[in-house]
Amino acid sequence: MARTEGRLRDVPQEWRTTASETPFTGNKTSVRTDRVVMPDGSVVSRDYQVHPGSVAVLAVDERDRVLVVNQYRHPVRHKLWEIPAGLLDVPGENPLRAAQRELYEEAHVKAEDWRVLTDVYTSPGGCDEALRIFLARGLSEAEGERFAVAEEEADMEVTRVPLAELVRGVLAGDLHNNCLAIGVLALTAARAAGPEGLRALRPAQAPWPARPFEA
Repeated sequence: MARTEGRLRDVPQEWRTTASETPFTGNKTSVRTDRVVMPDGSVVSRDYQVHPGSVAVLAVDERDRVLVVNQYRHPVRHKLWEIPAGLLDVPGENPLRAAQRELYEEAHVKAEDWRVLTDVYTSPGGCDEALRIFLARGLSEAEGERFAVAEEEADMEVTRVPLAELVRGVLAGDLHNNCLAIGVLALTAARAAGPEGLRALRPAQAPWPARPFEA
């Protein structure tokens, strides 16, 4: 644990690994098994998903509505309300450009103002996925033809919902997507701090140690 001016801060640390293997490799992710030395000297196996990382966009319009999409997610057998999101498909990919691409592809929308809302590890006990959520404002329709969607996205619905309604849905247990939940609650918390809360949000090209990139 580290403190800076009274703040808690996560710090990088890596315990010694005596062996590592990859028993499964998929299209985008894989599963790795590491033999890790514990503080008492014992060695245990830790299985986890290796993930390229992802970005998500909390896009808010001038009427304080959030752009959301409704998409089928097979692992949980649900159609979930989500915010636009996608994988960092290319190693070292700039996360801002990836987020702009996802907003265009999923909603045919562009934004003038971008900030980093928050960075999280989505499931650090079993996956190394790092997620960066952006706040996008100044929305308008993108130029050119719409992106050709396929597979689950071919059935995707796009709409805009008031931020306050989404917050109520998250707290009521009606909305379960982690990007949406973290995004709307983080923006609500930032606004609760007054104008300084939004101004304190990091710039869109802020460093991201979990997934280093070139500006």
